[in-house]
Amino acid sequence: MRKLVEAIRNIFITPDLRNRVLFTLAILAVYRLGAFIPTPGINTAALGQLFEQSRGSVLGLIDLFSGGNLRRLTIFALGIMPYITAAIILELLVVVWPYLERLQKEGELGRRKITQYTRYLTIILSLFQSFTIALTLQRQSLNGASLVYHPGVKFILMTMLTLTTGSAFIMWLGEQISDRGIGNGMSLIIFAGIVVGLPNAVTDLWTKASTRQWGSFTPIAILGLFVLMAAVIAFIVFVESGQRRIPVQYAKRVMGRKVMGGQMTYLPLRVNAGGVIPPIFASSLLTFPQTAALLFKSKSPVFQHLASAISWGEPLYTLLYVVLIIFFAFFYVGIIFNPTDLADNMRKYGGFIPGIRPGRNTSEYINRILTRLTFVGGVYLAVVCLLPEWMISGIHLQHLPMVGNWFDVHMWRFVLDGLNVQFYFGGTSLLIVVGVAMDTVQQLEAQLVMRNYEGFVRKGRVRSRRA
Repeated sequence: MRKLVEAIRNIFITPDLRNRVLFTLAILAVYRLGAFIPTPGINTAALGQLFEQSRGSVLGLIDLFSGGNLRRLTIFALGIMPYITAAIILELLVVVWPYLERLQKEGELGRRKITQYTRYLTIILSLFQSFTIALTLQRQSLNGASLVYHPGVKFILMTMLTLTTGSAFIMWLGEQISDRGIGNGMSLIIFAGIVVGLPNAVTDLWTKASTRQWGSFTPIAILGLFVLMAAVIAFIVFVESGQRRIPVQYAKRVMGRKVMGGQMTYLPLRVNAGGVIPPIFASSLLTFPQTAALLFKSKSPVFQHLASAISWGEPLYTLLYVVLIIFFAFFYVGIIFNPTDLADNMRKYGGFIPGIRPGRNTSEYINRILTRLTFVGGVYLAVVCLLPEWMISGIHLQHLPMVGNWFDVHMWRFVLDGLNVQFYFGGTSLLIVVGVAMDTVQQLEAQLVMRNYEGFVRKGRVRSRRA
């Protein structure tokens, strides 16, 4: 504890670091202020009831990433989702579009150009999403009460302008944090939106405990939730800090009168190199068919069937979620890590892996290890993301064709239907919170060490996903 207090004190006695921390907190405060400015013309009471009825659906997932702004349809209702979706599309296009691939290889100038395209695409997606939201709100009603006071073209245009401007402003806030603050701005904005839900989750859990919702099983269930949450957090920290170290030996070189090289070093390969990117990408893609089903299921039985098949807790949703997480884990690692280039650079500087020939054999060896690590990391992400969600809503194995009746008769009900508890840290949100916290602490510690101060720990260093 004394070490932690001393590190925090060092942060605030260093002018530059103190200004960065205060600037980050000020930007996050501005973001939270936007959560209390509603979009004009919305019946917020009826909209809140609609979200309560749709908990665990695509609406709840989108509301999670917006920090609860969608539930009240504030000016920040779209949240960071348009930017994330735009980043996904650009990452995919880099692989198939040679122009973007050339830009990525041009270094800082090319990355700036891709970032500019991401901004433009974010605006386009925000316009489209705000239009669909306005159109859907006009068509929806709750117990005979309309969600919109004055529907029409003016309401649609006002909603598009308000939500698109809010999304662009959030994107600007995130970039300001990344440039002038501490940590990744977009991740910290998502982090702030998730953390603000902690008081409501604690209140909900306290209500269930005081009313003994699960009968005599209530004390055991509450204790189990806390134990599981602590265990999952510890497991995430353990895996996120894990790495496979490949020994690399550099040959001695004589340059004039100096002997260079000859030392042994390590090539660290992280177990989860993609961090929170794969589950965020997977969640974002799964919102597309669910949003389309939400818009058109009343007009088409196909969309109605699609909505029920890929809703939260359904076996098809679970299968698609796992497949997409593993796919994006490999996809993202393939973008940021090239074993062939690494092997060529290693050979250029006289490095080699003991027992492995330089060049192609080294590339294949690194690729083989990286493939195994990425698969393990993808499975780990899928388990962490789905375990809390199963506790909330269960996994509806009774809806499987042909074998569903067997599960309905022989399986425990809490497995099929969940515990119906607002387990605060859902799978994706838990991973984001822990991962972003580790990244931020690691960056703060790096800043302290750079200024000749000790970090937060006495031995070693805090490892983040970017280490």
